[in-house]
Amino acid sequence: MIDPTPIEPSKSTYNDTFSTAVPTRWVGPLRMTGAAFDGVEEVDVPLATYETPLWPSVGRGAKISRMLTSGITATVHDERMTRSVLFTASDAGAAQAAADTIAARFDELAEIVTAGSRYAQLIEAHPEIVGNLLFVRFAYLTGDASGHNMTTAASDTLMSTILSWNIGLSYGSISGNFCTDKKATAVNGILGRGKKVTAELIIPHDIVENNLHTTADQVVQLVVTKNYVGSNVAGAIRSANAHFANMLLAFYLATGQDAANIVEGSQGFVWAENRAEGLYFAVTLPHLIVGTVGNGKHLPYIEEAMARMGIGQRGEPGADSRRLASLIAASVLAGELSLLAAQTNPGELMEAHVAYERSQAQAE
Repeated sequence: MIDPTPIEPSKSTYNDTFSTAVPTRWVGPLRMTGAAFDGVEEVDVPLATYETPLWPSVGRGAKISRMLTSGITATVHDERMTRSVLFTASDAGAAQAAADTIAARFDELAEIVTAGSRYAQLIEAHPEIVGNLLFVRFAYLTGDASGHNMTTAASDTLMSTILSWNIGLSYGSISGNFCTDKKATAVNGILGRGKKVTAELIIPHDIVENNLHTTADQVVQLVVTKNYVGSNVAGAIRSANAHFANMLLAFYLATGQDAANIVEGSQGFVWAENRAEGLYFAVTLPHLIVGTVGNGKHLPYIEEAMARMGIGQRGEPGADSRRLASLIAASVLAGELSLLAAQTNPGELMEAHVAYERSQAQAE
């Protein structure tokens, strides 16, 4: 007979905090240029992963960057954090009238956000109506924070303000899934969420052949057939890459980021061209969500990692997080380039994994 008495969990189930060790190694340095850097800089990056062959893979891409005068150039195109709220109205007409009022009084909402936060700035309110439902996707600048909590708090205040206007709306939810947070969707790439970053380089043909053991033509062909055709066959959503998630997760874990954001962060694109001067290779991450302050960043080893990458030394709000995003994009490029080059040659990928894992076992 089953005892119906519920089992009380011990307090330790919920209250004990402990650490799970993830192997971490500094990789690089990456040679970097772009607005987030002072001329040409060489910067090591930390990668935390159980898939330890990732270290030499990214390291090979980093080595290629050091063989180039300008290395990898990183460009941050846009930055914002979003929270979509949900209102209900009596019908679609009432929802549209309310959306028009919100648009007309946008400046008033922006002033409320600025008055209530040192860093948050409201830059957009994008409405979507489904039947009598009104979704409003608020977009904010959030300084060096990734901005999850900051935007939720600001949106909570904006919802209360809008409801106080008595324009025919009722509360639906503080998050209506039109943000979109930690889900693979199209809206983040279209309207923006996090930082949109491109990292790019041009590799002379002799370096491609002698150091990556492939050709520009082979890499370009694989980018098209694997990343674009293969991803389309698989039904990918605004994504064409080989393994962005590997580098993102490793970097996120090593720098105190919210690791679940790799879901949308790994939706990105690789582009390659065979040019007269060499292989042009670029990665674009349309919604890279990172921060250099906030939850997780107070830990001593995270602070040390940030300092080693030159983060925490810039006074302009957002400058540190743009530098971090640039280094992450460059790490993604290094790992993506190395893997795709290996996959142009039969057997090379597996041989490299076996050789590295065997050397690790012997070292232990």
